[in-house]
Amino acid sequence: MNIASSTYSAIALHDVCVAYKSASVLQHLNLRIARGEIYALLGGNGAGKSTTINTLLGFVTPSAGSVRVCGIDVGADPLAARASLAYVPENVALYEHLSALENMAYFLQLAGSTASDAQIAEDLRAVGLHQDAWTRRLGGYSKGMRQKVAIALALARSVPVLLLDEPTTGLDPQATSEFNALLQSLRGQQVTILMVTHDLLGAAEVADRIGFLDGGRIVEELAAQGASRFDVGQLYRRYASAGRAA
Repeated sequence: MNIASSTYSAIALHDVCVAYKSASVLQHLNLRIARGEIYALLGGNGAGKSTTINTLLGFVTPSAGSVRVCGIDVGADPLAARASLAYVPENVALYEHLSALENMAYFLQLAGSTASDAQIAEDLRAVGLHQDAWTRRLGGYSKGMRQKVAIALALARSVPVLLLDEPTTGLDPQATSEFNALLQSLRGQQVTILMVTHDLLGAAEVADRIGFLDGGRIVEELAAQGASRFDVGQLYRRYASAGRAA
């Protein structure tokens, strides 16, 4: 995957406000994520995590502020901004009666992608899906295997930004470890990753920065430092306090 170099932030939200009827959801949210950075966004229910993702996808229009993906104003050109990213939801929506290869080919054709069979195979290998599973129907896949296909589909589109919603929910420890190793590999390719998660240990293992979303704004942000990266006890205390506030 080749991503052209640039000086812009891959994701930039500035003073973003979103309200549903009379309820404020995002309140002057500011968030900047650099190219090749893995950012974990944590918060309790109702903190605004889903709204943040939907705003980046152009499905929600802010009442104030600006949202940019790879330098593209999402409000002015949502289709162009959306073409620069791939969204992997918590429950991946793929066709159960099709194989991994068939799902890849179908969704890439819908997206107008010119990925070759060789590129598709390379991306399936990159996510760690065993080759003997490529021609099997997804109806017999585990959740971890489905997520690998979804990530491979994102890679085949060669987008510079990934949005991941609760990517490790339901995965066993081995699958979670493999998934985190994949994210670290993508970081090396300068892919930017914003992951919304409740998995504190997973976030501490892979994220460059962790932001705590509470009341529609980032109330605290921590950066990985040293070999231990994060103080896990501090993360739990901060997350617990945000949950009580929510």
